[in-house]
Order: sequence, then C-alpha cells, then structure tokens
Amino acid sequence: MSDDIKHLEREIEETRARLDLTIDRLQDKLSISGVVDDLLGTARAKGFDTTFDRALAVIRRNPVPVMLVAAGIGWLLHRASRAPAPRPNGYARAAAMAAAMEEGGLPVLNTGRARVYDPDADPVHPNRDAADPGTDFIARA
Repeated sequence: MSDDIKHLEREIEETRARLDLTIDRLQDKLSISGVVDDLLGTARAKGFDTTFDRALAVIRRNPVPVMLVAAGIGWLLHRASRAPAPRPNGYARAAAMAAAMEEGGLPVLNTGRARVYDPDADPVHPNRDAADPGTDFIARA
C-alpha cells in the first residue's frame, strides 16, 4: 500500500513538473517578444525573410526617425478615433438667424463697434472729431 502511495506521489510530482513547463512555454509565447517572434517566424516561412531583414536593418540604423514616425502615426490614429466637434453648416446658421428674427430681434452679426470710413478724417488722429466740442484741441495763439 505504501508503494502505491509513493508511486502516486511521484506521478503527481511529474505531472506538476510537466504542467509548470507547459505554463512557462505558454507565458513565453504570449509575451510581447514571443508574439513578435511568432509573427516574424511566420512571415519568414512564407518568403518575406529578405524584406523583414532589410526593414530590421533600417530600424537598427535609424531608431530615432522610426520612433518619430511611429509616434506620428499613433497620434494620427488617436486623433482620428476621437469624434470631431460638430461644426454648424450654412443651413444651421440660417436657421439660428431665422429663430432670432422670429423672437422679435435681429441676430447679432458683429459685437464690435461699427467702423465707417471717413475720407475727410484727420490722418494723424483719426478718432478725433472736429465738430464735437468735447474733444480737446490745442489752442493756437
């Protein structure tokens, strides 16, 4: 009976060792480097080995430009995945103006002061008005 128990314990230990080895192999395959090695191995098996060797040589010679290109592509994909803010088209602006006019007012098209061109204005001081008594003019004697 004790031989049977020892035999079972030995079988259990061997099974655990094989299971540990299998788990380690799976972890290696699922790591980033394992996945890359798998992809490169598959591509090389299909006849793309010279192309990948050349590409890897270029990456090893020029790592900074390759990283900048990769960052730019990543940034482009990030920006493309975000939903753009809706911009009002001509129809939406016209509808907003019509709604403002229906409410009894005119839409505000310009919030700044109205600017009028006056050909007779003083070119040195264009904001002074000679007809306005509130402006200060230097009295000449």
